[in-house]
Amino acid sequence: MGMLIEGRWESDDDSLVDDDGRLQRPQSVFRNWVTADGAPGPTGAGGFEAEPGRYHLYIARACPWAHRATIFRELKGLQAMIGLSVTHWLMADDGWTFATGPGVIADPLHGVDTLWQLYAKADSSYTGRVTVPVLWDTRRETIVSNESADIIRMFNSAFDGVGATPGDYAPAALLGEIDALNTRIYDGLNNGVYKAGFATDQQAYEDAARGVFETLDWLESHLADRRWLCGDVQTEADWRLFTTLLRFDAVYHGHFKCNLRRLSDYPVLSAYTQRLYAEPAVAPTVNFDHIRRHYYQSHRQINPSGIVPIGPELAFAEAF
Repeated sequence: MGMLIEGRWESDDDSLVDDDGRLQRPQSVFRNWVTADGAPGPTGAGGFEAEPGRYHLYIARACPWAHRATIFRELKGLQAMIGLSVTHWLMADDGWTFATGPGVIADPLHGVDTLWQLYAKADSSYTGRVTVPVLWDTRRETIVSNESADIIRMFNSAFDGVGATPGDYAPAALLGEIDALNTRIYDGLNNGVYKAGFATDQQAYEDAARGVFETLDWLESHLADRRWLCGDVQTEADWRLFTTLLRFDAVYHGHFKCNLRRLSDYPVLSAYTQRLYAEPAVAPTVNFDHIRRHYYQSHRQINPSGIVPIGPELAFAEAF
């Protein structure tokens, strides 16, 4: 995977796993906020005013965290306001790169070959992981944020006064419920599949995998009598869940050994995923070729051969 240490890139494969064989995901480091008037947000510094053309989003089509941000860029009609670059699907010795390949959109601002070079431009002494998404400020020449949860909330409201598409996916009246859903789903499922997939101890794997299916079972019941997680209102909680469900049968079931059941074995969740997939904003953000190739070719400690399976067929995706 690799990381920057005081601005220098070094490759490593196992530093995210502790001595008990359990994945320990580090916190995002860049936590500034774009706000309507440039005032400070909940974390970080101020001075990042919502202005069309000022910001650029770096993503990987394979990554569920980056996928959230990409979906919100579409939902809120920010395509003309916020530029987009897309990495290559393979994350190898140099981490995320802009190597030539189908669907890759190179960096138009600095012409960097790797994402770590962008991080080093923002902070020449940076130590930490190099992850997507990245929201870049072209005026101050730095990273605003590399935390997907924060970026989607910025996109949700910060640009409303300069022409974003109307729609509030985090209404104040529902924030408590949304945050509680996000916390439960993140721990048990969004990050749970990774805890299972990267575990290097049998008990660590079993604990994580069972947590994944406990969460899926709960979601199947929770959604049985409602259209969206918060009832009749579609919120950010739905989209944070969607990017994991979309990948479940394609990669997490096989590659991460979350194989007790498939998403297709959950009729309510399958129908829910299909409803979200059918939203017009979603199709431009999905690339199953990038998703499959990234997981099966990048994680050689899990899949040493790098062979990418041809399936499974995904009924909800093939309907559109």
